Amino acid sequence: MHFDSKAKNWDTDINKIKRASIFAKEITDFIQPKKSATALEFGCGTGLLSFELKDAFNSITLVDNSVGMIDVLKEKIEKHKIKNFNPLTINLLEDKFNLKSVDVIYTLMTLHHINDLDAIFKIFNTLLNTNGYLCIADLVKEDGSFHPKEMNFDGHTGFDKDKLSSILLKNGFKIKYYTICYEVEKVRKNQLKKYPLFLLIAKKVA
Repeated sequence: MHFDSKAKNWDTDINKIKRASIFAKEITDFIQPKKSATALEFGCGTGLLSFELKDAFNSITLVDNSVGMIDVLKEKIEKHKIKNFNPLTINLLEDKFNLKSVDVIYTLMTLHHINDLDAIFKIFNTLLNTNGYLCIADLVKEDGSFHPKEMNFDGHTGFDKDKLSSILLKNGFKIKYYTICYEVEKVRKNQLKKYPLFLLIAKKVA
């Protein structure tokens, strides 16, 4: 699996660490979670975003379907003696799971890998407490060049704000906040190309 092979060196990319820090601040500045609040990170990888948010929530469940990523995450939890993390290897769209509802769900650069947005938003809705928040950090609509061809990527080439908002709306969410706050730089055809990332925060309303 692609992400299993990347797991060991994932945290060596200082840009990924910087990105997680920026999005964590945006999330906490807007939501201002109570210390008793609970959270779930979907597609957590090695937990970079949750490590930035570890003091903002009482407990955080971290889910990913990559065994390699979760193994690295568990090593980090043990090393740093984190007490409020619960890492789980789960595919929310395919596996049976028994998870407690949470106040906040957040996901960073994972949603564009999920083909069935309606299905995952329905799951998020059921997992969120009343008035809970869903925070999506991902690619602004792009030309398809973000993922190299050898990855055989078959997901979304970023997201149009209005189209994504309409899908969220019909699945019981109301958009509360949207900002573009980071850019990923990649070399494509010997040229530096910038890919903006957005943060969308929606509230469960139904």
